[in-house]
Amino acid sequence: MRTTLQAIAAKSTREKDYKFRNLYRLLNEENLLYAWTLLNKNSASGVDKVTAREYGQNLRENIRDLTERLKRHSYRAKLVKRVYIPKGKDKLRPLGLPSLEDKLVQIVVAQILSAIYEADFLPSSFGYRPKCGPQDAVLDITDTLYGNRHNYVVEADIKGFFDNIDHDWLIKMLEERISDAQFIRLIRKWLKAGILETDGRVIHPVTGTPQGGIVSPVLANIFLHYALDLWFDRVVKKHCEGKTYIIRYADDFVCSFQYKRDAEKFYRALPKRLAKFKLTVAPEKTRIVPFSRYKPDGVSCFDFLGFEYRWVLNKKGEPVIRRRTSRKKFRASIAHFKQWCREHRNERLDKFFSVVNSKLRGYHNYYGIKGNSVSISRFQHAAERLMYKWLNRRSQRRSFNWTQFRVTLDRYLTVRPIVHDPRRSQLRLSFT
Repeated sequence: MRTTLQAIAAKSTREKDYKFRNLYRLLNEENLLYAWTLLNKNSASGVDKVTAREYGQNLRENIRDLTERLKRHSYRAKLVKRVYIPKGKDKLRPLGLPSLEDKLVQIVVAQILSAIYEADFLPSSFGYRPKCGPQDAVLDITDTLYGNRHNYVVEADIKGFFDNIDHDWLIKMLEERISDAQFIRLIRKWLKAGILETDGRVIHPVTGTPQGGIVSPVLANIFLHYALDLWFDRVVKKHCEGKTYIIRYADDFVCSFQYKRDAEKFYRALPKRLAKFKLTVAPEKTRIVPFSRYKPDGVSCFDFLGFEYRWVLNKKGEPVIRRRTSRKKFRASIAHFKQWCREHRNERLDKFFSVVNSKLRGYHNYYGIKGNSVSISRFQHAAERLMYKWLNRRSQRRSFNWTQFRVTLDRYLTVRPIVHDPRRSQLRLSFT
């Protein structure tokens, strides 16, 4: 599979106008077994309630049967199970859980699509791509705004992007590089698959691709590559008088401009461009922000990928970009941690702190970048106070005073507030 993907990627790089054929034949037994090694075995099951453990007990025969159904074109995409997870205050984010066999086929298709389109995606796109992550995007936007004359930032938000991807436009975009009717038909099956809501209703979507589906991120990247990235690179830059810049992580993007008139022109043109692809801008989340190193007031700021960016003066009186955890994300993280402590306070302390250490380690790895030590320490302090509060409610009697609790933390809590420089981390990795 990996050799095949390398060959596809090489051909896609060499021949920008080539349309790939015979991709459907790659959905064979060997590649589906390879997809099994990439499958998250602990992920929740879909509507068929088949777990990875159950499926793996007779893996060869199950994969062989799935392969035969794909060859006979009798494979049918199952309903997508709808679940909701918290998103901010009093909001829920809808996710879709495909069945296990749908996940396996989607892994192979997603790998093929990524091999084809990686050669086409622009450097401004960071989300859901190999060797790209949010930390890379944070570094890129900081370096660009610090080292260039960008004085205005346009924050933009696409309203319900994943729910409003137009199927016909997406198919047209795929056909720019793929000339395999069976392969395209398979993707269309997933787009049209019904969604089983939590109340038992079945919804047949006209637009959108469910968040949570394995193939959804790469399809979203392909859609915005044509709808936004290429337009900005080939049209917007051409009509701007000064320097311009765009960075996108999935459906989150930020644009910056040297001159205010260029920013205003883009601000007016963006809704019209997205409307062509049946997308809309959230007006309450779209704005022009003055962001100049020559006026480092520490007030003008914008958010991107959970961080807040603003120009300030350092101790030497030099303008620098300060990054800190966005206030919205900070409050949401505290609320989630509080809810978890409340629900798990009666667990054994070793198990309780094992999960706490995992949560804190993940938080520090993401937000613990250079310059954000204050926010990291504030979160650690708030987390310790929440643990003290809820562990003392394990029974009617208080379990700890602060002195006893500090001893417990020294015994079980192994993760401490840390910050790191992602550049140095990348250098270390490149030499190992």
